[in-house]
Amino acid sequence: MEVFLEAFEGPLDLLLYLIRKQNIDILDIPVAEITKQYMGYVELMKSVRLELAAEYLVMAAMLAEIKSRMLLPRSAEAEAEEDDPRAELIRRLQEYERFKAAAEDLDGLPRVGRDLTVPRLEAPEARARKLLPDVPLEDLLLSMAEVLRRADMFESHQVTREVLSTRERMSEVLERLKGGAFVPFVKLFSEEEGRLGVVVTFMAILELIKESLVELVQNAPFAAIHVRVRAERDVDEIDAFESL
Repeated sequence: MEVFLEAFEGPLDLLLYLIRKQNIDILDIPVAEITKQYMGYVELMKSVRLELAAEYLVMAAMLAEIKSRMLLPRSAEAEAEEDDPRAELIRRLQEYERFKAAAEDLDGLPRVGRDLTVPRLEAPEARARKLLPDVPLEDLLLSMAEVLRRADMFESHQVTREVLSTRERMSEVLERLKGGAFVPFVKLFSEEEGRLGVVVTFMAILELIKESLVELVQNAPFAAIHVRVRAERDVDEIDAFESL
């Protein structure tokens, strides 16, 4: 569960991510659309039963206030006298962005004990391997939100509901990934099972990642996410897990 809470460093980090992802001018933020996307992330955290930090709720209230102030009708004189309701938010975002950039620059500097010189060995027959970019947790969360949104269209009222097991779902996911082929992340979900089935499958995938049994790959930033069995794991070890 802690991996969710570490996806963003706070509400400003989430807002900045949403703004950068859509190439929005930070000086002209569409408050209604950003508020809608921000609340979608907050609802996602609630749907998987995560304890939501209070500062996220404070930011949600601030966005709601700004949105309401911008919707209220104002005369031309009042509009000229009053500041833009977004001014304080823009100032805080700009300040956070400067500190975040400075921190990233510092982190990029060589550090004793962290940066090592790897010896190079000529290997004429070696084949070049394309290094795939790491899958950001933010993209994984947004993909999960999209799956949940589609699952809502299949959910219906039931008097009784079959109990779903995360452990059993982990075995089912491993069975689908046998052979080492790439499987699209969204194809591992059965939307007919509804929101509960989607959440159980998502938790099973997170547990498999935690136990280093599967890995996520992404060809480019914001591209589709794929899942496969980790190449360095022994097949017998995976079979031993499924026999538990």
